Amino acid sequence: MGVDPGLARTGYAVVSRGNPHKVIALGIIRTPVKWAIEKRLQDLSGDLSDVIKRYGPVAMSLEKIYIKGNRSAASAVERATGVVMLTAAEAGISVSEYSPSTVKKIVTGDGAATKEAVQRTLRKTLNLSEDGLPYDAFDAVAVAICHLRHLHLELVP
Repeated sequence: MGVDPGLARTGYAVVSRGNPHKVIALGIIRTPVKWAIEKRLQDLSGDLSDVIKRYGPVAMSLEKIYIKGNRSAASAVERATGVVMLTAAEAGISVSEYSPSTVKKIVTGDGAATKEAVQRTLRKTLNLSEDGLPYDAFDAVAVAICHLRHLHLELVP
């Protein structure tokens, strides 16, 4: 399972380990901006728990936090990431983190690829046609694919 944490939107993707990989579930968890931060984080945890219970992933992967400049946005993402990791731990799921450049390199072959290039590659290789989904959902697919390919590389002698 790949997750792209955020306070307003958290993308998630459940992807099969088979070859070729298949996207089993893809979506966004949204929290209302008008709610207090603690309520938003609680809601994120509850909704993510529901996804975990429904699909039963055995591992979770996240992109390492890297935000330039806006300290307020970084703080919100850090809080959401902590909640996502805690929710995974409570479900007994291990969490792996990858740098943005590693995810891009493994998915597209270019560690400096744009979000659009990552999205195009995923649409093509996974036959995705989810128009209108925010980048968060595709980022979650990308980090899930990165993790699965990374595991495959570790298992190959």
